[in-house]
Amino acid sequence: MDEKKLRKGCTITIIVYLFLVVTFFFICGDQLHFRNDVTDMLSPFATLGEITSETIVEQEMKLDGDTLTGISLMGSTYGRTNTGTLLVEILEGTQLLKSVAIDIAAMADNVSLSIPIQLPVPSTNHITLRITAPDSTPGNAVTLYYGHSRSAARAQIKVALGEDLVRVNGTPLDGALCFSLSTQTKLLFGSYYWYLSGAVFVVLCLYCLFLVKKNAQGKPSQLLKMIIAFSRYRFLMKQLISRDFKTKYKRSVLGILWSFLNPLLSMSVQYIVFSTLFRSNIPNFALYLLIGTVCFSYFSESSSMTLQSIVLNASLITKVYVPKYIYPVTRVMSSTINFLLSMIPLFLVVLITRTPIRLSFLLLPFGVICLVALCLGVGMILASSMVFFRDTQFLWGVVSTLWMYATPIFYPETIIPAKFLPLFKCNPLYHIIRFIRIILMEGISPEPKAYALMLVASFVPLALGLWIFKKTQDTFIFYL
Repeated sequence: MDEKKLRKGCTITIIVYLFLVVTFFFICGDQLHFRNDVTDMLSPFATLGEITSETIVEQEMKLDGDTLTGISLMGSTYGRTNTGTLLVEILEGTQLLKSVAIDIAAMADNVSLSIPIQLPVPSTNHITLRITAPDSTPGNAVTLYYGHSRSAARAQIKVALGEDLVRVNGTPLDGALCFSLSTQTKLLFGSYYWYLSGAVFVVLCLYCLFLVKKNAQGKPSQLLKMIIAFSRYRFLMKQLISRDFKTKYKRSVLGILWSFLNPLLSMSVQYIVFSTLFRSNIPNFALYLLIGTVCFSYFSESSSMTLQSIVLNASLITKVYVPKYIYPVTRVMSSTINFLLSMIPLFLVVLITRTPIRLSFLLLPFGVICLVALCLGVGMILASSMVFFRDTQFLWGVVSTLWMYATPIFYPETIIPAKFLPLFKCNPLYHIIRFIRIILMEGISPEPKAYALMLVASFVPLALGLWIFKKTQDTFIFYL
């Protein structure tokens, strides 16, 4: 490779890295330093009865995180305007940590009551919430809801509450208050961000020097060999991508419009079905569903196309030398074009649902790159397997269907039993789809751990796929 071009490429890479590091820091903001968590609220089952001056409500709570930032309670005013004060006290044992007085007249009926609080989480991680109404009388009082289950699809799943039952005047009831806790956890990653970025910068500079040195010795690294191959065979790659793209829409009346219509039609059908079957209180369910549909459709299409990339190009492979990884790469690239086109209706739904467009949307390319890497890794494994075992295509049809149902596309992850969650989170698509949903739906950057999980979920399969493909490619010729 020309030394001047290599040095120029390394310089551009380093400059781009520095730009991304600074931009990422300002886009992510507090998400680099803090993790904000909100617990799920139990489904309302019954009310406690009027909370008058003679009523004392107590609820044990377990906290996670460093700071308690808020408590939400589900209450009722009995459809009337009441007067007085609701006193909310937070205790650790018998020690009073915080006290908040709420004007009862400002409470809304059957609406979650949010109480902002800034309180360091006690070392025991347990608090007692005590609620009284010193100046309320019968007929001029409010109440709170309690429950013992959570909504999951069309059913209610009973929650094991143990001893954390709500007590009214010392008597435990069959359930806990309908509450949710907002907590904040300080992350070490934010404190060491610039040190870590500096360490990666040093490693990147050393690697660029290594590439230049090896190239000068006439021993280009594997990375340089791949770059040279892509440059040398770029015309062939363009032709293969163009062929795949044209073949897909050959003799189709609407042609490329199907790239827009497919995700919208699939989402519409699933929305009608699952918005009725799965009443799970997912906010902005249309966008939630479309993100999952678009991502999994791309994964399914690219892996299915890559699966036969070697077998269908047997005539070229047996006659002309071309690096064999070019064929699965071009299949993934042609499928990626369809994926990027399907992102257009996705953003239309963002606008239609009036989802705020925020600066965090600039983080979306990271999720897309990880998804492409996962598709290429899985595709490489399937392409190699297909050469030696032609039944792979039929087995993959079954596996991909199971994979779809194991991915939270049209259902929330909250319906998964806690004991199965570790296994459930081994699904690479779970982390990628969750990452994209947080960016588009919540308008914030995911926590730093999500980026690490994304890299593992995408580039580990890619490395495994490349390794398997490299180990088996020399024997392809005997089975084609």
